[in-house]
Amino acid sequence: MKKISIILGLTVLGLASCKQFKKGEGDMMYKIHIDKSGETIKDGDFVALNFIEKTEEDSTLSNSYDADRPAMLQKQKSAFKGDLYAALGMLSEGDSATFKINIDSMVAKMGRPKPANTKGKYLVYTIKIDKVIPKGKLNDSLFNGQVKAYLKVEADKSKNSEASKFNKYITSKGLKPVVTASGLNYVVTKEGSGIKAAAGDTVQVNYTGSFLSGKVFDTSYPEVAKKAGTFNPQRPYAPLKIPVGVAGSIPGFDEGLMLFPKGTKATLILPSKLAYGEQGNQGIPPFTPLIFEVEIVNVIPKKPGSVAPPVVAPAPQAKPVTPAPKVKK
Repeated sequence: MKKISIILGLTVLGLASCKQFKKGEGDMMYKIHIDKSGETIKDGDFVALNFIEKTEEDSTLSNSYDADRPAMLQKQKSAFKGDLYAALGMLSEGDSATFKINIDSMVAKMGRPKPANTKGKYLVYTIKIDKVIPKGKLNDSLFNGQVKAYLKVEADKSKNSEASKFNKYITSKGLKPVVTASGLNYVVTKEGSGIKAAAGDTVQVNYTGSFLSGKVFDTSYPEVAKKAGTFNPQRPYAPLKIPVGVAGSIPGFDEGLMLFPKGTKATLILPSKLAYGEQGNQGIPPFTPLIFEVEIVNVIPKKPGSVAPPVVAPAPQAKPVTPAPKVKK
């Protein structure tokens, strides 16, 4: 029995040692989970990947799975030894690994803001490579054609699955939304008693925008932003002041703000055609339904003869894999 216990102990120790991080170039540490055969990623290659970015305290900063599709980028030369591009260069299509990347180097060499909620040395990235399109000796026309074909396939997948995801979300939450002629779904959570906005009026609204997964991508509430890991100390957090009925925002948001009197709290559930559609937007992929929790803080009637100023739609604050790559949607 003692001999068996010793053997089991050695086995457990051996398995534990296999799970330890190894030293990479520079200050990088890495752990390979899945190692497929194939050419490793080279500079210029197109890469579709899923990732989770965390602090060493295990606080999630960014997660591509929240958008329900991979992030996409073109591999560039490393900004410093042991950066994320160097990490990608160790992997091939189908591989999965976890990397620890030095925070101070990312701040100094790549302009990556240091997260406020960590005292650790590293940011931790768990990466799964879904697709690689090698640049190799392909001319730009052929290479871009292959990338475009891949993006078309992915967009078609998203388009074809959007309705089922949308309906599944409503069913899973037990919602019974009102559905407008445009396809906007909404649920009133608190009835207001003030005036409603008409076209050209200005609405002050607090809001939180999220994906169907529940991941917040933008909000006017600082406490919500901090909890979601999207807080930006350089932006003001206050009710958004926006004219309605003049195409100053995405269609579903604009329509929703004219449905409710002052004081109303409601949930807007937007199919992608009423959000950012087939093009997507910064941090929001194509064919992505969105959820907005809104509170109508005030309605300011337009002055007779006045023209409402143009307004930029609520800007999502979703983060890319890293500030350096040029992420393609």
